[in-house]
Amino acid sequence: MKIIKSLLTITLVVAFTFSCKNEAKPEIKTIEMASESSSKLDPNATYAKAEFTIDGMTCEIGCAKTIEKKISKMKGVKSAKVDFDKKLAMVEYNEAKVTPNSLKETVTKVADIYKVSDMKTVDTFSTK
Repeated sequence: MKIIKSLLTITLVVAFTFSCKNEAKPEIKTIEMASESSSKLDPNATYAKAEFTIDGMTCEIGCAKTIEKKISKMKGVKSAKVDFDKKLAMVEYNEAKVTPNSLKETVTKVADIYKVSDMKTVDTFSTK
């Protein structure tokens, strides 16, 4: 019986010793993601700035940031900022690709509760 226990113990020690030597190393893969913001801006484009009020937002992270991301992903939008406290959106866009009406449609498509008003084209964004 002692011989069987000794052989079993030696077998387990050898199995644990050699099984840990082939540790798998994680494989790292890099994937390039294409996005409008990473692409170069058209140097010949005419950019306009628009400001408008968004009513119906109830929170900064869920509402304002979601609207800001949707506007930023539009082709031709150079920058977008939605200020939850002021209920104000400030967007700089390529006039050949984006219109104030398309900005309004994008906001209202996020959710039916959002209403765009006071749409105006400005030279500089307000800092009220």
